[in-house]
Amino acid sequence: MCLICDRIELIRRGKNPYFVRELETGYVVIGDHQHFRGYTLFLYKHHGRATELFHLDPRERARFLEEMTVVAEAVSRAFGAEKMNCELLGMGDAHLHWHLFPRVSGDIGSCGNNGKGPVWWYPPEKMYSDGNRPAPHELEAMERQLAEELDWLIPA
Repeated sequence: MCLICDRIELIRRGKNPYFVRELETGYVVIGDHQHFRGYTLFLYKHHGRATELFHLDPRERARFLEEMTVVAEAVSRAFGAEKMNCELLGMGDAHLHWHLFPRVSGDIGSCGNNGKGPVWWYPPEKMYSDGNRPAPHELEAMERQLAEELDWLIPA
């Protein structure tokens, strides 16, 4: 069972509260946990066809990368990032998906190299604590902020 496919199925049924926008190659969703305010995922639409970028045909890969870049810019603008961290990992879920972390100074406290470093230097038990789940009104506001930036960057 694939967690990302489950989330996409919820989107298709209109039951994923974190869903923001469908694009040609994927779905934009706000992350469940918001230690890094504005953390967003971009989920590739198809499972099993590819587990690596180099598995995609060149046109689809270029489109997926372009859309991720636009989503990253929208996240940066919506949430005031000083720097964006974009990760395509997949050992937990082999379904292609981007993790987009808007970063600001001090967001990992004293962890890492005197408070500087990648998101994974922040303790997972803190990052994924239930206290970092957005309340429904916070989630709605975040979705609205991100959707407005996507509207501006991807005109209809």
